[in-house]
Amino acid sequence: MKRSRLLWTSAAVLLLIAIGFIVLLLNSDSDPLPPTYKSAEVRRGLFERTVSSTGTLAAVETITVGTEVSGTIDRIMVDFNDQVTKGQVLATLKPDLFAAAVAESQASLLRAEADLAQSERELERNQPLYDKGFLTEQEFLPLRYNVDRGRASVASARAALSRSQTNQRNATIRSPIDGTVIQRSIDAGQTVAASLNTPELFVIARDLSRMQIEADVDETDIGQILPDQAVRFSVQSYPDRSFNGIVRQVRLQPQTIQNVVTYTVIVEADNTDGVLLPGMTATVDFVVNHLEAALLLPTAALRFKPAAETAEVPTKQAERAKKAPGDQGRTVYQLQPDGNLQPLTLTLIDSDGQLAAIDGAGIKEGMSIITGIDQTATDAKKSFSLFGAMRGKRK
Repeated sequence: MKRSRLLWTSAAVLLLIAIGFIVLLLNSDSDPLPPTYKSAEVRRGLFERTVSSTGTLAAVETITVGTEVSGTIDRIMVDFNDQVTKGQVLATLKPDLFAAAVAESQASLLRAEADLAQSERELERNQPLYDKGFLTEQEFLPLRYNVDRGRASVASARAALSRSQTNQRNATIRSPIDGTVIQRSIDAGQTVAASLNTPELFVIARDLSRMQIEADVDETDIGQILPDQAVRFSVQSYPDRSFNGIVRQVRLQPQTIQNVVTYTVIVEADNTDGVLLPGMTATVDFVVNHLEAALLLPTAALRFKPAAETAEVPTKQAERAKKAPGDQGRTVYQLQPDGNLQPLTLTLIDSDGQLAAIDGAGIKEGMSIITGIDQTATDAKKSFSLFGAMRGKRK
């Protein structure tokens, strides 16, 4: 028992001595080892900065066809996906009540015309007696009144007949445009009622060879979206295919959903082959900047600072990192053969957060630029150096 306790005490003392020896070596006056750097080559290629969003495909122009009169659907002439022309009959209402209303209006007109004719003959027969003074003004005035009222009744009856005839024509529902039926909401025998909210019978798309996307763009990105801007998008039905479009309109009416403000952007797209269908969900990329054959460098190179400069105030370093694209005087570093770092000044043209498009007199394609410190390699180098120093001490 005493022997075991003695061994544990001896091991603890040796460990303390070893730790003290290592600390002594680390705090010695020997020069610190240079760090190992990570680097990336400047290359030339395509640079694009995009704003991503999602939206829903829809026809550029759709017309909702309703009914101006109430009645029961008698026949339906078209169905989903049918091509229709302007004026083509889509459906008809049962004509019985409309024909009866026209006949009733015609009879009312005939009755009003007969009453007017009788009143005019009475006025014509009594006019000479009034002129010769055999009738007083009080006796003659009702005759004139009957004629005026008869004329008004005839006009009213004619208007009623015109309304009945119009309702009879409206009982035949026709297409207002050339297009494709994309929705039918009625069946034969169904009763429809015309009111303040006109019932929706059909929805017709004018031209499905052109589609539009209604995309919701966050308020932080809406300032980068402009009319006639190029757009790329994809749909889930064709994940390996990319479609092109163009911004037609940025609507000024904001929408707030869960405290997030978005704006609706209308994107026009060609659909000549007909693969894009209304209602599809589109993943949209608005091309904010497109540069051909630009000098490209990882943005990590712009954030790297040598150890001598890391003592600067962190807020100033953050301000430099957030400079707007196109700012002058950004500095990157190149490792020289003697181990020193050579600063190079460049202009940041644009950045997407990971890759930067740059320009600079001393920057060339293929040049190796430091992007950071390889901490793993640096730690391994220190460990190897420490091991060598310990061996040297023992000798």
